[in-house]
Amino acid sequence: MNKKLKILTSIFIAAIIIAIGISLYFHIGIKTILIICSTMFALFSPIFYTLSILKGESKPHRTTRFVLLIITLLSFFALLAQHNTVAIFLAWVSALQSILIFSLCIKYGMGGWAKTDIICLVIAGIGILVWKLTNNPVMWLLASILADFVGFIPALIKTYKFPETETRIFYILDVFAATFTILAITNFTYQETSYPIYILAINFVMVILILRPKMRKRLANF
Repeated sequence: MNKKLKILTSIFIAAIIIAIGISLYFHIGIKTILIICSTMFALFSPIFYTLSILKGESKPHRTTRFVLLIITLLSFFALLAQHNTVAIFLAWVSALQSILIFSLCIKYGMGGWAKTDIICLVIAGIGILVWKLTNNPVMWLLASILADFVGFIPALIKTYKFPETETRIFYILDVFAATFTILAITNFTYQETSYPIYILAINFVMVILILRPKMRKRLANF
């Protein structure tokens, strides 16, 4: 078992133990346990990403991180307006992540002024504008997810070309966070499920892109 896998396994076990310990002490239900697990994973992930950035191992894309900063803050307030009781915890932690990572990527990141970056930034900006012009919380959420995805395109392109500029632990932990959020949902409505499902999907894609060279090498040697 390599070092990163050991760290990931340790974090997973620690989050489960902490959640169970809190549940036993406060006598809380399974839904709250799952939310605590989700929050723990989402809180752990930026710590490792920050260390990776400071070591020069990860170089987040500036355009993506700027868009995500705006989107995650607005997503949090959109879910708050809907009185969401599950996904809002993931949105809150994602907003804190975005503030921290964008602050770091100003100095340690890459990209930001390429033609593709600017186009994605403009489209994401239009999505944000549409979001703010509607009074429908559901449309707010849909527009935020679409804008988030467009803003993520520069990072997807960067990771496809330079997978070594990202760390998979960060995205795997966010996959775990989204998964536990989905498991905690009891009312499967669009408002409750769309955001965590999107977070799960986009982070899973990033993990695949990061691991792509190793996967291709293993397939070639198979």
